[in-house]
Amino acid sequence: MQLEDYPSYNPESPTNHYDYPLCSRYASEQMKHIFSPNFKFSTWRKLWVILAKAEKQLGLDFITEQQIKELEDNIYNIDFAKAHQYEVQLKHDVMAHVHAYGDVAPNARKIIHLGVTSAYVGDNTDLIQIKEGLLLVKRRLVTLIKTLANFADKYKDLPTLGYTHFQAAQLTTVGKRATLWLKSFMFDLAEVEHRLETLEFRGVKGTTGTAASFKELFGDDFSKVQALDNLVTQMAGFKQKQEVSGQTYDRKQDTFVLQTLADIASSAHKFTNDFRLLQHLKELEEPFGKKQIGSSAMAYKRNPMRCERISALAKFVLSLEINGHLVHSTQWFERTLDDSANKRLSYPQAFLAVDAMLLVLQNIAEGIVVYEKMITRNVMRELPFMATEDIIMDAVKKGMDRQEVHEIIRELSMEQARLVKQEGQDNRLIEAIIADGRLPISAHEIKDLLQPSNYIGFAPQQVSAYLEQVINPMLERNAAFILENKTEFSV
Repeated sequence: MQLEDYPSYNPESPTNHYDYPLCSRYASEQMKHIFSPNFKFSTWRKLWVILAKAEKQLGLDFITEQQIKELEDNIYNIDFAKAHQYEVQLKHDVMAHVHAYGDVAPNARKIIHLGVTSAYVGDNTDLIQIKEGLLLVKRRLVTLIKTLANFADKYKDLPTLGYTHFQAAQLTTVGKRATLWLKSFMFDLAEVEHRLETLEFRGVKGTTGTAASFKELFGDDFSKVQALDNLVTQMAGFKQKQEVSGQTYDRKQDTFVLQTLADIASSAHKFTNDFRLLQHLKELEEPFGKKQIGSSAMAYKRNPMRCERISALAKFVLSLEINGHLVHSTQWFERTLDDSANKRLSYPQAFLAVDAMLLVLQNIAEGIVVYEKMITRNVMRELPFMATEDIIMDAVKKGMDRQEVHEIIRELSMEQARLVKQEGQDNRLIEAIIADGRLPISAHEIKDLLQPSNYIGFAPQQVSAYLEQVINPMLERNAAFILENKTEFSV
């Protein structure tokens, strides 16, 4: 069928075009701006201004201050329609924007892009976008960690069932479990900071990385070429540059970035797995709006759709990680262009999706609903089994044989487990021990043993120590990165 055969088709209507949900539904305005045409192409122009300034500073006196000022004055004066027309004719995006820039800065036209290849603006802009994206991700991570730390501190003493293999195990506390989520996100924060610290600028390397064009501009003065590379790197706000390159920066850097974003996705997914299970157990619940509908059919439902959105986006980001390896491993010699279309998709989408995940995570963390009575009920359902070890110790202290006591407890425990599982009865092991009468322990003594706080080990102290020794110092170091505004959940 032709498009015209569809009655609803109207080429002028935006509703007839694919609506990219990462932009229209999920990611923040800040992250969308970093990967927007305005940011990208104004950064190209800033890089051309930096290049002209550095070249003039290093002795290319035919570049005038007036030309540089003309370039600076028109950084944001971008005629996108005109640039598109040029690209249609030239089939080259960089040269299209060189011509469009030259149209609004005619006196500087002849020095735009002097001595460099397309990768100078393309690759260096990619790296600037990556850096800005990582900085925004860091802000969201630090803020999330602060919010989860407050939650952990508030509930550090509240006993809850711990699980191994999703089978009831020893008790922990609600706050201690939250520190496990915190630890994963702290690993991620360390990786983000490492990426920011070690991200290498491409700099000024020439067409195949030999800087041959600058040999013509600066003669045989290699020190000038090195100085140009260093100066442009510093002016662009980077601490270090790639020492050698082909035409492009080493695509290995993209694998590092996508791995870091995938790490965050993994932690986010793990959090939502735990949270969805706890919501099923009716112990914790994500925020639920007053007018929110959980199901179109089942009006009573309160589905964990925020967590489900995060886990869906996390799977997407995890699938994008492989792109970095595919691109890096298939680059030929100094470069091939089969990286370009992939890079336009993979790492911007990964950043947008991680941004969206962290926004929803923050919204959940700010509004976690804790059902303390339900948590206690679930604890007390299993606590009699956990208390048997203390009961054994108490009976031995009173003169009984440990093995004899163990056998009595085992018999009674197995029968109670059968009644719980097969007949749906409540756990009455303690009542059964008292009624059995073979153990020298009173109802009052057993009641003292059935205090959940007796079975949480050092969980509260571990939470306090982790927050005081690790989390709080990190938050102090990164106080400027903490976002203060409450995070609203949007469709």
